[in-house]
Amino acid sequence: MDFGKLAEQARQMQEELKRVQAAAEQELVTATAGGGMVKVTATAGGEIREIAIDPNAIDPSDPELLADLITAAVNEALRSGRALLESKLSSLLPGDLGGLLPGM
Repeated sequence: MDFGKLAEQARQMQEELKRVQAAAEQELVTATAGGGMVKVTATAGGEIREIAIDPNAIDPSDPELLADLITAAVNEALRSGRALLESKLSSLLPGDLGGLLPGM
């Protein structure tokens, strides 16, 4: 067994994993809530890029509803981004990614 060759393969795999993760983290996902009244776009890396709110969703007498819609759309965008990232990385890593991705 050539440990030098094995170590080199592990290093190459780690570099490829970092490259794929960095690229995947920049991919965009979009989620909506309230029948499309609130739309959130985020990166697979967890950065919120845009929140769009339909003016009809703004009811001064019920600000909690708008807050709930925004929260739901943000959470769904972050879940979708995490799923996309895990999907991209799973092609490189067999099995469960569980503790491999920080914050996941």
